[in-house]
Amino acid sequence: MSDDLAVQVRDLVRVFDTRKSFRKPSTRISALDGVSLELSAGEVHGLLGPNGAGKTTLVKILSTVLLPTSGSAHVLGLDVVSQAKRVRPLIGLVFGGERGLYPRITGRQNLRYFAALYKMSDIDAKKRTDALLERLGLQERADDRVESYSRGMKQRLHLARGLVGDPKVLFLDEPTTGMDPLAALDFRNLIRELNDEGRTIFLTTHDMTEAESVCERVTLIDRGQVLATESPRTLATWITRFERIDVQSAGQDVLNTVERLPGVSKLIRRDDGSARIETSNKDAMGEVMRLLVESGVTSISTSLPSLEEVYVSLVGDRGLTL
Repeated sequence: MSDDLAVQVRDLVRVFDTRKSFRKPSTRISALDGVSLELSAGEVHGLLGPNGAGKTTLVKILSTVLLPTSGSAHVLGLDVVSQAKRVRPLIGLVFGGERGLYPRITGRQNLRYFAALYKMSDIDAKKRTDALLERLGLQERADDRVESYSRGMKQRLHLARGLVGDPKVLFLDEPTTGMDPLAALDFRNLIRELNDEGRTIFLTTHDMTEAESVCERVTLIDRGQVLATESPRTLATWITRFERIDVQSAGQDVLNTVERLPGVSKLIRRDDGSARIETSNKDAMGEVMRLLVESGVTSISTSLPSLEEVYVSLVGDRGLTL
């Protein structure tokens, strides 16, 4: 494994046996079916897919919680199966939802407990806990029971828990699930800050906005198989190699003329009077723009497809969250 790789996965397979009783035949389900991917050190990488695609299974294997059926996975050059004890101190794991916290004790007590699991001294545990509570905006509520926290506060405490051991690689599994938009935005800003410190972050999500706003690259996964791994912008070119042109208040005669131009692959007329023009070569782009401007159209913008459009094109709209 190269030194510039934080995570390397090769042909990973995980099969679950759903047998409910010995009298009934078992059903084998492949949660992961030959998954291969690599994360560069210091990268924010998104794993994007619908519910049931295998995202959480992959995170559990990489964080040494679950054993693979076959294939290999390395984190910071260490095998997650044979060298699991060496991997664990180097990683942090944050689940979305209610899992992993003790609601009947305080936020401070939660963090002190997890610090003890890392075998920190009392002095170091206190310093680390106080620093994390302050950084994540939980200092004022640190001595309240976690059960009284809002969803956003619980998720920030989850993140604090994941950072107790000062990990080099941070696994975030659906971290903003159930958060309101403002809390989710604040959490994404924290992700960027942690990445600026040099941490590698592996983020699973089915939230398109989240993946597009914080990830340098995304891996699309569906039914346990990797469909693609690219930057959001590169994935956008898979639908069309060239930017689309959106226009407002263009007359129908103008649009009819544009539609007949060589290199115009599609023209979509909308009910509000706007239109989207898709081209198949650079020459057509320039000709369309010239014709629109000469026709007096002033509201013109260009764009690439969004990650959402790529996702729907490759995966479909199963589990899609906007």
